[in-house]
Amino acid sequence: MGKVHLIEHPLIQHKLTIIRDKNTGAKDFRELVEEVSLLMAYEVTRDICLEEVEVETPMCKTKGYTMAGKKVGVIPVLRAGLGMVDGILRLIPTARVGHIGVYRDPASLQPVEYYCKLPDDIKERDLIVVDPMLATGGSAAAAIAFIKERGGTSIKLMCLLAAPEGIAVIEKAHPDVDIFVAAIDEKLDEKGYIVPGLGDAGDRLFGTK
Repeated sequence: MGKVHLIEHPLIQHKLTIIRDKNTGAKDFRELVEEVSLLMAYEVTRDICLEEVEVETPMCKTKGYTMAGKKVGVIPVLRAGLGMVDGILRLIPTARVGHIGVYRDPASLQPVEYYCKLPDDIKERDLIVVDPMLATGGSAAAAIAFIKERGGTSIKLMCLLAAPEGIAVIEKAHPDVDIFVAAIDEKLDEKGYIVPGLGDAGDRLFGTK
């Protein structure tokens, strides 16, 4: 059963406050999102398996540990999820990166996949799906479903902010997926934006409106 993990480290909360500030420009916004993503990745990867190995220091031989088991894959939900990738790669440079794009059909209101490129060995990887905002939950739930259809089984969702409504959607659609967030905000407004939130993450990352 998936769980919701609220990561409240002081450094994350400090940087998240600056990210929320409407006066924070695109350059600082991008850098801070990358930094928070790196810090969050420490918690998301806490359960990675290790194996014991022998290493020779300048003094003598000793025992150490290296990552074992499944390798890591990072899957940003386009486009805002791109802002979180580099932070994770700084921590796990060997991770493979896939990309998935989802939009909501204006007629049916159903999520539609418009782009999907995933690692060939997706079945053999621990996957971290990243998207700064978990608002309605529709795009993230659809992205996870598309990944599962292609064989992904070990999946975690990592977001900066979440609304209770979005968390509920993921918990219902994908009860096996753990959710990692830096803050759970109050609600969604009538347009589906998180309140208090930080605005449109994609626009603030890339300087668009």
